[in-house]
Amino acid sequence: MFDAGGVLTRPIGGRWNPRYDFEDIVMSHHPQVRQGLFPRAIEAGQDFLDAATATANRTDYHRTVLATLGVERPSEQLLRQLEAPAAGPVIELYPDVRRVLSQLQLRGIRMSVVSDNWVGLEATFADLDIQNYFEGFAISEALGCRKPDPRMYAEGSRLLGLEPHECLFIDDDPQLVDAAQELGYQGITLDREAQRTTTSVIVSLDDLLPIIEAWRTTGTSG
Repeated sequence: MFDAGGVLTRPIGGRWNPRYDFEDIVMSHHPQVRQGLFPRAIEAGQDFLDAATATANRTDYHRTVLATLGVERPSEQLLRQLEAPAAGPVIELYPDVRRVLSQLQLRGIRMSVVSDNWVGLEATFADLDIQNYFEGFAISEALGCRKPDPRMYAEGSRLLGLEPHECLFIDDDPQLVDAAQELGYQGITLDREAQRTTTSVIVSLDDLLPIIEAWRTTGTSG
């Protein structure tokens, strides 16, 4: 069971929300907006996302950011453009992803995605040509909750037809890994900035392969 952002994918342009072309789109509609307001507006948007108990509505998120920029009544055209597919890719895979997913698939490991994300992630993964590695997607907007809500993890294991103790959950947030372990799942934190791999933290997805082989040998994990 994989988290998506920070584990499998990273944002082009270095930030998740708003996407990289946000400033250009807003300025094309409202050239009077002061550039210096964008950092504060992006922070307000993040506060809005963090306060939500489920993945927030995308339009409400954009309205919050735009209001901080002084755009109190954004046009429907502006909102549609912000939510329409970008002209180019928005996210990309980490270099180790396709290699490791292929190796896991060859080993018969069944995989799902458990992500705090908007509906549409599955289509994005199809564009990245990795959708077919996964049995299904547990997406917070669709489920109406976010990790560490137990329903997120339960949907990820349901998609695999496995019990919690048979599943390994990988996330870049150690608190969300801890929550999974409290529910009976195996858990590993992926920290790409860590100095070395330990029993609870890996620095690359490549480190999963020997761990899973060891667990399968001892019967610890499914």
